[in-house]
Amino acid sequence: MASLFAVELERLLTQRAMSWRQLAKKINYSPGWLSKVKNGKPPSEELARLCDEVLEAQGTLAALAGVDSGLRPAQLPFATARFVGRDRELHVMQAVLGSEPQPGAPRIVALDGPPGVGKTALALRAAHDMTRQFPDGQLYVDLYGYSACDGPATPDSVLEEFLAALGIAATTIPPGVEQRAKLYRSALAGKRVLVVLDNAACSGQIEPLIPGAAGCGVIVTSRRRLSGLALHMDARQLTLRPMTEDEAATLLLPALGPSRAGAEPAAVAALAQRCGYLPLALRIAANQLASHPHLSVEDLVNELGEEARRLDRLAAGDSVPVRTAFSWSYRDLSGDAARTFRLLGLHRGPQISVDATAALVGTDISSLRRCLEQLGDVHLLERLGRDRYRFHDLLRVYAAERAAAEDTAEERAAAVRQLVGWYLHTAARANRLLAPFRINPLQLPPAGPGVCPLTFDDDVAALRWCDAERDNFVPVMQLALQYQLYDIAWRFAIALFDYLLLRKPGRVWIATHDLARDAALALADPYAEGWVLTNLAEGYRWQSDFARSAALFDRAIALHRQVGNPHIEAWSLAGAASSSIERGQIEQARDQAQRALDLFTDLGNREGQVWALATLGDVERESGHVENALAALQEALDTSEEMDEPYGRAWTLPKIAEAHLALGNPERALAFLHRAQEICRQTGDRLGGGNVLLRHGAVLYDLGRVEEARASWAVALQLYEEIEDPQAAEVRLRLRKAT
Repeated sequence: MASLFAVELERLLTQRAMSWRQLAKKINYSPGWLSKVKNGKPPSEELARLCDEVLEAQGTLAALAGVDSGLRPAQLPFATARFVGRDRELHVMQAVLGSEPQPGAPRIVALDGPPGVGKTALALRAAHDMTRQFPDGQLYVDLYGYSACDGPATPDSVLEEFLAALGIAATTIPPGVEQRAKLYRSALAGKRVLVVLDNAACSGQIEPLIPGAAGCGVIVTSRRRLSGLALHMDARQLTLRPMTEDEAATLLLPALGPSRAGAEPAAVAALAQRCGYLPLALRIAANQLASHPHLSVEDLVNELGEEARRLDRLAAGDSVPVRTAFSWSYRDLSGDAARTFRLLGLHRGPQISVDATAALVGTDISSLRRCLEQLGDVHLLERLGRDRYRFHDLLRVYAAERAAAEDTAEERAAAVRQLVGWYLHTAARANRLLAPFRINPLQLPPAGPGVCPLTFDDDVAALRWCDAERDNFVPVMQLALQYQLYDIAWRFAIALFDYLLLRKPGRVWIATHDLARDAALALADPYAEGWVLTNLAEGYRWQSDFARSAALFDRAIALHRQVGNPHIEAWSLAGAASSSIERGQIEQARDQAQRALDLFTDLGNREGQVWALATLGDVERESGHVENALAALQEALDTSEEMDEPYGRAWTLPKIAEAHLALGNPERALAFLHRAQEICRQTGDRLGGGNVLLRHGAVLYDLGRVEEARASWAVALQLYEEIEDPQAAEVRLRLRKAT
């Protein structure tokens, strides 16, 4: 078998187009002697030195002459005990590293992901599983790309360690990265060695450490996406995410034991969630539970529920705490990226847009994108498409900690004011486009310097923004109250009304307006409180909580009269009338609806007149005066059509259908319900559409058209489920009965 010296000598001769016989002549050795060296005989020190000089190998041949070709490095650290999950990633790694090698191209897998996600554990698990496929050994190094040491390991120092592990005498290892890399590649030529490069800082750090031998494999881990490695060396990139809920529970199980885990399944699931499904945090939590058998899982969950102490609790005396793992990535950020990271920790929504972040940070979009890309590259922030990002829960807690430690209270307050001001003004612009016909007397405070709210080309773009931001509305309100921005908070809820009335997301509607009421009470502002209560009462009415709705409307009406706000008083009266009808208080509803109509007429508010007339139509129908009901409803419909106002039409048409049903004309009723459904579909009103389809199906069912009824109810169920409306249960029951 040829030695490493002979293999490298053959390569150099081929490179220089020189034969073994020509070499023998130049170094004054016999061809027969060189033939023995070619076939495995160890060269003498003099022969190696002469070959080095003639072929200008710069010490490579001399170093290889002393290598013990039988040396097999086995440097892998132990793998994590009880490794769980990551089946897909392990399968991919095994497929890549076990694939047919291509000449001159080692097989490379690059793992990246956030701190604490288990990259090293996965790399070592895969490496240990594949030792038989790399019989010539395994090399391992921690490159300290992100750690508390003095800095990342340098390629020349790593190469020196690897060369020594491969049997090359320290005295023959050449200086400089380039010469050591050449010698390293020569030493691995023709071998099947697995190289694990853990915790890399960048592609440049590891490129000299990549073998040139096709039989070798390489596993790289890094918190940064190593795009250069993928581009130049065709590395297979794998990004690790937090574990699934099932994987997290499986990781916790050995520490808890089956009986303990079975006794608190909900607490185990909550613990995994508190740990953000990060293996590092999960293992620390598991260790604490194992060390304290009398501590219940729920007790630990409750302790981790306090965000201010969560990272303190996720620390272990003899291992890396979660906070420390995060700090290693944070300390390498540029100043602007670090500030962006900190301020993002103040925003508690599930995701944030680039535009909102620009308002929070107070910078231009182009500069901000560079910071966000840096945060995304090191997995301190997760990119969701082009313009949206999100935090891992524990990273957000850490970011908020850093903001509290490094930014002054004034700086944090200014950033929050910019953010919630941006949301207020952007929401107001969007909602005006959703209902341009609606009279809205809301007065906004100035946007403030550096706040550039979005503009929208049309109502479709405005609705798309509201849908994308819906889950952020409550967290933004909570943030506004936390920083005592009460004047912005209550107005933000009011600015959202047109969207809430259109989409009717009950949870968001109620939560935003509960917070807005707190803001109004903190300001001791009856004008704000009355307006908020009107919207809150309307939200409860759409959720069919008519008793609570009526009580809130009564309180709102009193406040409107106190401050002299006839516009919102009229809407409160109209809403109260609808709640009264649902509660069977018909004469009270008649009085409320008529007073609302009178106020709307005096104010010249034609949209309000539509809603008041439609409500009066309901009153007349409930009173048995169906012809009077149709007259009022037709006037409401005509007015809304003159205004080209779709919501009033969608509100009135089902009421006309009910009047025709009362007259015994179900076919006409179906026609009006169909028109209402078309409007709801066009405007995206899912709750209104569900209500119309529910009634449409009931009419069809009464007519014996069961299959058509089921089709209507099936679509209604889908719409109710999309908005988590409780009427979904009623529709499921109807569908079962109709089967």
